[in-house]
Amino acid sequence: MILNPGHPLAGVAAKVAAGERLSETDGLAIAHSHDVPLLAALAHEVRARLHGDRVYYNVNRHINPTNVCCVGCELCAYSSDPRAEGAWAYSPQECVALARGDWTPGVTEFHVVGGLHPHWKFETYLDILRALRQAFPDVHLKAFTMVEIDFLAKIAKLSVEDTIARLREAGLGSCPGGGAEIFHPEVRRRIASRKLSGEQWLDVARKVHRSGLKSNCTMLFGHVEEPRHWVDHLLKLRALQDETGGFQCFIPLAFHPANTAFADLPGPTLIQKLKVVALSRLLLDNIAHVKAYWVMLGRDVAQLALRGGADDLDGTVTDERVTLAAGGTAGPGMTAREIEEFIRGAGLAPVRRDTLYNPIAATPAGA
Repeated sequence: MILNPGHPLAGVAAKVAAGERLSETDGLAIAHSHDVPLLAALAHEVRARLHGDRVYYNVNRHINPTNVCCVGCELCAYSSDPRAEGAWAYSPQECVALARGDWTPGVTEFHVVGGLHPHWKFETYLDILRALRQAFPDVHLKAFTMVEIDFLAKIAKLSVEDTIARLREAGLGSCPGGGAEIFHPEVRRRIASRKLSGEQWLDVARKVHRSGLKSNCTMLFGHVEEPRHWVDHLLKLRALQDETGGFQCFIPLAFHPANTAFADLPGPTLIQKLKVVALSRLLLDNIAHVKAYWVMLGRDVAQLALRGGADDLDGTVTDERVTLAAGGTAGPGMTAREIEEFIRGAGLAPVRRDTLYNPIAATPAGA
């Protein structure tokens, strides 16, 4: 795309056309632009160069073993006192029963995340992985964010490296990307003052990648941050990816304020959602995939995002409770058929994948 030389994004468009890396200055220009149709077009140019008209999805199930958490982040609606009404803490056998309750032959991934339970031992988390692996030996276990791994290392009194090794022995196949929030300390102090720092999150991710595991990465936006914080966050992820190559996918997570300390905030606008997706695709030139996570963006916005930089939808996502606790309204999981129709509705081609982005044949299971 060629823009008039006087256009504020002319330099960005020229770099995109040439396949050149964008700078921090370029990122700030994008982040402050209100020309969302142009940003979406530039980002779609990049995603089409990488993936053609393909949009990836998988058939997965979310398992949240507990909502009891000793951290109490200001931004989180997903934490409870162990004695509080509505608190849950599932045993390994109960996690298997939950997974079995809506399992179909098409399921290839369990996405396992939860709170940092103040009374659970490290062995409990290992037993959850072992029980799921034994019951579903062909299902990939994508489990435990960098925040959870850091916590598990502390309660196990092991190094992060040894903790990862023990988790892998128990069945861990890869890690999700949650808990990154916003790395910049002036924002992190306000939204997650008791959580590990941004630099610590990045260091745990570095160790996960060095162990041979892949992970995703995220950014939570639409709360008290400013556009400059988006750019700072994305460039830190890009720098780590230059070092390790371990991130498979970036997921921009739209903040849901209900039942949090920021319940008075409106949450991100449509413009912010589409802008962050485009900015992510344009800055993260070394991360292959950008996800339109329909559970947090909302279905309509996610479909638009597929034409504005995103090439992945996550999956069928049954029984996701983190966003629901914060007022999420995207609804329950979609079937594989619904997702494929959703993708075709954007004029794009659905590709069913496994967790590691290998295309797989669809099964006639009605998943």
